[in-house]
Amino acid sequence: MCNSKLIFAFQIKMPSEVSARIDLGDVTPHNIKLLRKVNTVVFPVSYHDKFYMDVLDAGDLAKLAYYNDIVVGAVCCRVDNSSGSRKLYIMTLGCLAPYRRHGIGTKMVEHVEKIVEKDGKFTSVFLHVQINNDSAIEFYKKFGFSIVETKQQYYKRIEPADAYVLEKSLKPEHSLQNGDSSH
Repeated sequence: MCNSKLIFAFQIKMPSEVSARIDLGDVTPHNIKLLRKVNTVVFPVSYHDKFYMDVLDAGDLAKLAYYNDIVVGAVCCRVDNSSGSRKLYIMTLGCLAPYRRHGIGTKMVEHVEKIVEKDGKFTSVFLHVQINNDSAIEFYKKFGFSIVETKQQYYKRIEPADAYVLEKSLKPEHSLQNGDSSH
């Protein structure tokens, strides 16, 4: 009986946040169903099989987020060359509601930032956010994203159907590395 009281007292004094561990892991054929489940719960749109097949080939551009070894979120990106410049598009970045505000989204955005920093050739990072998703808009603004455009009727089966394009411009590394300066 004495031992159980000690264990109980120890558990009360140890807040769960102290022991919380956030990790990012690869998306594989063995865990792709977890990504699909997270996306189904988090996002108001559904993604087709092609999305998930592409994600399997994305490497570091797609990661599952783990909170104490439990999958609670994910980030999926792709390279976009359509505008004549090289941009990184965040297709999805989301976390299950009970696990929000624990640093998981921040960890995923920091992962994206490391990818573009290491590559050095991206001009910006961008994504779409439903216009009424104030918490997501504020979240991205903390990382230097700003609203650059409104896409009318972007979403097909949800209301509101409009989306903001949020973008974070990046400074091209090569212009500084080549010694370019205006003296």
